[in-house]
Amino acid sequence: MNNRVYIFDTTLRDGEQSPGASLNVAEKIEIARQLERLGVDVIEAGFPISSPGDFQAVQEVSRIVRNATVCGLTRAVLKDIDVAAEALKGAVKPRIHTGLGVSDSHLQHKLKMSREQAMQRGVDAVRHARNLVAEVEYFLEDSARADIDYLCRVIEAVIDAGATVINIPDTTGYSTPDEYGARIRTVMERVPNIDKAVVSAHCHNDLGMAVANSIAAVMNGARQVECTVNGIGERAGNTSLEEVVMALKVRHDFYGFETGIVTQEIYKTSRMVSNLTGILVQPNKAIVGANAFAHSSGIHQDGVLKERTTYEIIDPRDVGISESKILLSARSGRHALAHRLSELGYELKDDQMERIYERFLKVADSKKMVYDEDLQAIVADETSTVKISYELLHVQVSAGDHSLPTATVQLRGPDEQIITDAAHGTGPVDAIYKAINRIIDVDNELIEFSIQAVTEGIDALAEVTIRIRQVNDIYTGRSAHSDICVASAKAYMQALNRLLDRVTQGSRTKTFEQV
Repeated sequence: MNNRVYIFDTTLRDGEQSPGASLNVAEKIEIARQLERLGVDVIEAGFPISSPGDFQAVQEVSRIVRNATVCGLTRAVLKDIDVAAEALKGAVKPRIHTGLGVSDSHLQHKLKMSREQAMQRGVDAVRHARNLVAEVEYFLEDSARADIDYLCRVIEAVIDAGATVINIPDTTGYSTPDEYGARIRTVMERVPNIDKAVVSAHCHNDLGMAVANSIAAVMNGARQVECTVNGIGERAGNTSLEEVVMALKVRHDFYGFETGIVTQEIYKTSRMVSNLTGILVQPNKAIVGANAFAHSSGIHQDGVLKERTTYEIIDPRDVGISESKILLSARSGRHALAHRLSELGYELKDDQMERIYERFLKVADSKKMVYDEDLQAIVADETSTVKISYELLHVQVSAGDHSLPTATVQLRGPDEQIITDAAHGTGPVDAIYKAINRIIDVDNELIEFSIQAVTEGIDALAEVTIRIRQVNDIYTGRSAHSDICVASAKAYMQALNRLLDRVTQGSRTKTFEQV
């Protein structure tokens, strides 16, 4: 059996199902380009029949991606498959990903089908898809809790029907590495035609074992791992791409497997996905967290300065993180700033660079030093692709323990008119949001508000992330500023602009919950 492990990235599909992580077409294209640079083998670009936006995203990703397989998700429904094939027409290497549940729980409660009915539905779907594309992947939802005899029968049948990849998902994150690995091994041993397909692992992280389960699958015969950047996804998320890839690379002596990932692109990809989805990467996240290559203990610092490998099993440069940091100040010019941004992996247009430099000068005037994390927050703020319906021009707040919090805001509207209004609130941020709502009269509910310091010190940038909800749709806003009130206002404006943009396009409907 070969030692090549294929990386199937579903950030744009399963990852986007994270609450508040909705991406527009332009953002999906930006991430797809970066995933191609990262070297993933398969990009699952969306679920084409679910909405016009998803159809367009799959269509556009198919058009621009030349070196990776582009995949579209479907249910085992002929109309779904036809729509996916249409969206994938421009792809160099198209793949249709279809399937059904196989556990008794899914068959009885969700699908309302007998085992034989479900198996025949799957066979018919695969045959139809193979008439349209050369690569067909079949998922067997909730495989980890399915009867093993029935699971093997379905796999054999859909391979005979033309499936080229078999996805055996742990949909609920229920398995342990020993259990999941054994299930993969059983399939490899008992399905007579399994040599005609690639076996794929798709694990969720409900018990924190998605990465371990995926590696156990590879050790037992799987040769494709389905994952997302930063491990984002529904509930507790999916298998983390960067963790699986680096585990296989760093412990090649033990595992003996290879991937085609350009690991130096990992950190840049992680930051891009975090910025565009608004989902923060926890500081202690393996591989890409802010603390992954940071040392605060004196003993650790001494050891690393003498020999990096005393406390670091990964060279930061292998994942695209520079060991050294250039500390920028107000005395630094455009050239120094551009150089550092280039080292951090950013490719910026002249107009973007000009906005970032002006913002950098304002931050540098209020801080002694501007750190890499500050720069990343500034770039994320100034290069947002959110369509601007309303622009924040000015915010002013009056607050204190013996005064009524009051905020005045000034916005530029869609027709370039300048609108000013004010409001009282229970606190300064509440007052700001009420003043904005007086101008932008759109129903929404604030469901999450979080603040974190980008760097250390009293002069650190504050990064505010908020989520608002309208009916069942959630919209994320994120902004950084040395003034918490300004950051809060800008984050709220970004979320509102996302909401307004989605309303004009038509609400996106999620009609399917996949493996």
